Amino acid sequence: MFDGSCRTIAIIGAGYSGTVVAINLLREAATRPLRVVLVERGAAFARGVAYASRDYPYMLNVPTSHMSATSAEPDEFLRFAQRQNPSVRGDAFLPRTLYGDYLDELLRNAAARSRANVELVLRNGTVVDVTTERGLAVKFADGSTIAADDVVLALGNPPAADPCCGGSLVAIPGVRPDPWTSSESADPAMPLLIIGTGLTMADVVCATIAKTPQRRIYVLSRHGLVPPEQTNFQRVPVPFAARRLAAATSIRRLVADTRQLVREVEQRGGDWRTAVSAVRHEAPSLWRALPTTERRRFLRHVRTYWDVHRHRLPGSVRARIEALHASGQLKLHAGRIVEVEAMPSGDLNAHWRPRGHTLPLTLRVSEIANCTGPDYDVRRSTDPLLSTLAARGTVAPDELGLGMRTGAYGVVIGSRGQTERRLYYVGPMLRATHWEATAAAELRTHAEALSRHLLVQDRRSR
Repeated sequence: MFDGSCRTIAIIGAGYSGTVVAINLLREAATRPLRVVLVERGAAFARGVAYASRDYPYMLNVPTSHMSATSAEPDEFLRFAQRQNPSVRGDAFLPRTLYGDYLDELLRNAAARSRANVELVLRNGTVVDVTTERGLAVKFADGSTIAADDVVLALGNPPAADPCCGGSLVAIPGVRPDPWTSSESADPAMPLLIIGTGLTMADVVCATIAKTPQRRIYVLSRHGLVPPEQTNFQRVPVPFAARRLAAATSIRRLVADTRQLVREVEQRGGDWRTAVSAVRHEAPSLWRALPTTERRRFLRHVRTYWDVHRHRLPGSVRARIEALHASGQLKLHAGRIVEVEAMPSGDLNAHWRPRGHTLPLTLRVSEIANCTGPDYDVRRSTDPLLSTLAARGTVAPDELGLGMRTGAYGVVIGSRGQTERRLYYVGPMLRATHWEATAAAELRTHAEALSRHLLVQDRRSR
């Protein structure tokens, strides 16, 4: 069926972004023969870390009606969920594993319904390099190679950075670099320390209490802020938002305008979340318009407060956190981890400095979960492929360490400013250019745009 005229697009990473790119290519590819090679180093395709099958049913933090992977069919995931359970409503928060089932079905259906000259190849393996000298070649750890006309890097979320200044957490037994995997040797009679107070913290708290209901938990972050409850607020356009926000050329002005926007929405009987949603919609253009000095000011002074209001918790999860905190079983601290000391008993002494103080305090725990969030700085990446590409200058970090330098449609820009034609990136590291690039809605938009671009490029090159 395929010969030398067949175009090959290799997608490295079969989590959300890579899978959605593949689905759109399979759905839309037309005349010329096309081979889509979807590469995944893990065991399961169409899931990634976020939607993997796990012992505990971690919940989506976005209502079902807003989780479609297809922008043209906003109720697609809701219809899928209702086939499993007809009573599911659009405002329900469902298990993330179910969302993985949904993505898997979309991928299989797209492959089954694609044209006869379009093929999906699923390939397990770890990619260690992509060479660009004489065409593109994808190199695997086992020595094998795939030649490709285009390569899409869809590498997903990197692991969290070490929150200790000297990087002392890395090799200490009892520290969980993967927060979703518990340590079987840890003493459940001793407290668990969670570093970070975002969505991952809530996941770990709920899973821990489900397994050991009486376990004490310490939660530590620099500001000690826990995300508020997600509600079924009205996601409607705010007509005056874009006009007002577009005039802001400084973070000070932008914060003031956002607060005023919240007040006006609430005065009209709305929910502050509607205003945040409106700002989120404008965020990519606002971010691109800000000078670097203002971006730095945002990261230093505002980012924490934006993140905590932007990324919210399902009501049931937030209620669980509040109840544990009210009972004293969960203690919330604002401060910075300084050092972790492994004791002969196997316990850990976590030395931390409270916010606004100079003298450290100590928490005695048996286990630490690092929930500080992904580290998007390419310079610190431990991914073998990304490290290789960065060392050669094929990919480059942005100046703020937020992700990867990219151009239109995610085309990769190297360390010398060169555009790596036919090499693309899609995923959360697009936040360097767009800021909002971590949620399914934004990633879906980028994946669909890249897919269309690849197919248009194919028609123009014929």
